[in-house]
Amino acid sequence: MNSSKEKPRLIIDMDEVLADTLQKFLFLYNRDYGIAMDIHQAPGKELHENLPENLNGQWKIYAHQKGFFKDIPPMPGAIETVRALHDHYHVYIVSAAIEFRNSLEDKLDWLDRYFPFIPWTNIAFTGHKIVIGDIMIDDRVKNLASFSGRRLLFSSPHNLLITGYERVNNWQEVADLLL
Repeated sequence: MNSSKEKPRLIIDMDEVLADTLQKFLFLYNRDYGIAMDIHQAPGKELHENLPENLNGQWKIYAHQKGFFKDIPPMPGAIETVRALHDHYHVYIVSAAIEFRNSLEDKLDWLDRYFPFIPWTNIAFTGHKIVIGDIMIDDRVKNLASFSGRRLLFSSPHNLLITGYERVNNWQEVADLLL
């Protein structure tokens, strides 16, 4: 933990936390295959597990396309809340972006567009999130499991059955807890 003179380090994930990646996938599945935007997503399942079997691998094709990550809408309340958190914390954006090579440039451009107050020195694109901080907000337990600080699980359909973590359902709840 940091000394009282130093701001705590807050690590924030991008996909399904800052960026509404799920909406982008739904938009593309709707556009290309007529899948309803409000498709029922069984708790604990990934989006592609709720789709017809012949579309199971399509999400990877979408995610590998140049520009996929560039125009994802921000999560409601994310910009305002992160801007307020920035006054009280050293905010770091950490995204497992290496798997999708085109996402590196797209995600950097996206952050510059929506979160220009986060300096480039506080952005890390990685494969595994082996990071040190005081608080981490992520939707993936695999990223939170080995984190030694306070762990906030950001709700997404795929993690709704997971227990044992402090859960936040939206950015207002993050603000209520951390501001």
